[in-house]
Amino acid sequence: MRCKCYICQNNGEACPHQGEDTTRHVYYASCALTYLLAMVSSNMALQWINYPTQVVGKSCKPIPVMILGVILGRKSYTWKKYVFIFMIVVGVAMFIYKDPKGASPAGGVGIGLGEVLLLLSLTMDGLTGAVQERMISESKTKSGHMMLNMNLYSIGYLAVALLVTGEIFTFASFVHRYPEVLTKMLIFSICSALGQFFIFLMVSDFGPLPCSVVTTTRKFFTVLGSVILFGNTLLPRQWAGTAFVFSGLTLDAAFGKSPKKKVEVEVKESKE
Repeated sequence: MRCKCYICQNNGEACPHQGEDTTRHVYYASCALTYLLAMVSSNMALQWINYPTQVVGKSCKPIPVMILGVILGRKSYTWKKYVFIFMIVVGVAMFIYKDPKGASPAGGVGIGLGEVLLLLSLTMDGLTGAVQERMISESKTKSGHMMLNMNLYSIGYLAVALLVTGEIFTFASFVHRYPEVLTKMLIFSICSALGQFFIFLMVSDFGPLPCSVVTTTRKFFTVLGSVILFGNTLLPRQWAGTAFVFSGLTLDAAFGKSPKKKVEVEVKESKE
């Protein structure tokens, strides 16, 4: 459906709005589903692992986004990008590894259900990024269309889940007992919508991998806040892993960019 704004209908100039959306809705539907599964798995993991472990574990998000982006999204990256992402993997592994004698603040030995759910969440993150890569490469999907349609499908999925599980009645009972939660939910929703606006804008303009790297860097301050405010302790090895993770992220931001524009300019000049 064509845009019906004044500029498009009368002046014939380039439309300043999002324009016509040609993206296949199966992409929106699958992307919304994997996004929800990633969020649900990540939140459920908190029942078995502590918050800093979950947060730094989710810092591994660029890895599945990169791998599945290459396999399914038809992307390619420089060798430096792979090195920096590998640094992130090593740092995350250092952080979530549990000492055999139970010295880890997360408790337990080996990989438990919390870690499995965390891996499932990361896999869903990778699938979400791969589908978004397809959207951008095939239809040049704009941020507004992506945000609107993904949220519409998400509302549909969640409505069905609430009715099937009966949690909608539990929620109504909870709100009846604690009505003050509605104000907090409203504030949370507004902040979430504002955050989503910039996230989808970055996905559509720069791609899922840079977006995942950017959103991961904020987790360092989330970890510090959790440690300081809620008393979650970190082992020296976990602090070293945290430093390794964010060193990799910093190096990736500084040196991991592909010299695509430079190559294109040189090719153009050689043709001329």
